[in-house]
Amino acid sequence: MQLSDEEENYNLSLSKFESMLKTNKVFFFDSEEFEEIILHYLDMGKSALAKKALKLALDQHPKSTGLKLVQVEMLIFEEKLEIAERLLNELYAIEPNNEEIYIQKANICSKRDQHEKAVEYLNIALEFTEDYADVYNLIGMEHLFMDNLELAKVSFIKCLEEDIEDQSALYNVVYCFEFLDQNLEAITYLEQYIEKNPYSEIAWHQKGRLHYGLKNYEESIVAFEYATLIDEDFLGAYMEKAKAYERLKQYDKAIESYSRTIELDDATSYALLRIGKCHEKLGNTALALSFYNKTVHEDPLLDKGWIAITDFYVRQNNFQKALFFVNKALAIDNQNKLYWKRYATINKQMNFFEEAEFGYRKAVEFGDTELDTWLFWVDLLLFLGEFDSAILTLLQATEFYPEANEIEYRLAGLYFMTQDTTKAKFHLSNGLRLNFDNYILIEDMFPVVWAKKTVRNYIDKHKKE
Repeated sequence: MQLSDEEENYNLSLSKFESMLKTNKVFFFDSEEFEEIILHYLDMGKSALAKKALKLALDQHPKSTGLKLVQVEMLIFEEKLEIAERLLNELYAIEPNNEEIYIQKANICSKRDQHEKAVEYLNIALEFTEDYADVYNLIGMEHLFMDNLELAKVSFIKCLEEDIEDQSALYNVVYCFEFLDQNLEAITYLEQYIEKNPYSEIAWHQKGRLHYGLKNYEESIVAFEYATLIDEDFLGAYMEKAKAYERLKQYDKAIESYSRTIELDDATSYALLRIGKCHEKLGNTALALSFYNKTVHEDPLLDKGWIAITDFYVRQNNFQKALFFVNKALAIDNQNKLYWKRYATINKQMNFFEEAEFGYRKAVEFGDTELDTWLFWVDLLLFLGEFDSAILTLLQATEFYPEANEIEYRLAGLYFMTQDTTKAKFHLSNGLRLNFDNYILIEDMFPVVWAKKTVRNYIDKHKKE
């Protein structure tokens, strides 16, 4: 590829400068060349070289405003705000109409969280600048810092009116629309934008994403198609398109799009997992299992991969294999509540009740606070005859679910079983108040308690009330 004259001159300047550093000879550069060299090193994160270049530059051009503004930028980057401010005031006395002075003053204010003051300086910069897009973009960012999303949106739109190709502004406009819950308005804006810039793959992709969020999956696919037509390597658009096809249950097309992402880049565990899910939906069980295995091979820490394999075997009623894989998952991460819950469920299916009880206990210990987890755990404790542990567990569960009738009926039954009639009646009253019809839990789970006439009379009395 042939370089432009400008790029060639830029590369020559860099080579000449680096040659000067190696030989200790002093070469002359004009101030603009020095500015480009300094900014190049700053962009590369080579601050020591940038400082060296700046010192040499100021030695050769001590009165250059451009170089002094670069110096200000470096000082701000190093958080030397007072020194930068003093230098800016000196420059302002010389060139009060230089927009870069106001931009850097705004930058200092922004660093100090004085965002309203920063906007004031940027509005002054608008009076002197020729690069309106850049200043509007900066104003938009200051409004974002102040959570003024509506004003930020207006600024980013103005930025795009000045420079339709500014991709960061386009992303920011869409972000503002979404944050303000104006998704339909965002789509309308993008349609207007696309009329002016029809080959913007970013705009098509964002439009597709917004339609997907609104569950307009057909419209989202059309938009993603345009994005991939414009940019055949647009990995994100293929991924989003695949998700939309999956939502429409068009699993073959979803697989095709997910596979395209793997062609474009290294296989991701997410894409492999989704392909596996699609094959399972299509009844291609061997292929599904193959992709689930590839998923955990690609990323052994991805819990969704291990869960997919485990659940696959559970659906096949192959609990032995399911247990084998959930144990492999626990060997990698033994603090994963999702693994422990499956470990418990599988052991329960295999009538290994003590192991199942242990699994539910560990699931809760590692953060599973779902109501069904508490109830499964308690029911196993009840089955194992551990009434006191079951009571303590239910009382713990009431902290998360103070109004759950399922908990209250179980507590009532357990207290009746342990001869604590006062507490039993208290919890039975709560259960009947919360959901009268569910008293059948007492009959199903505590037949000995149900056999007591006093208990049935208590329920009947509550019904009449």
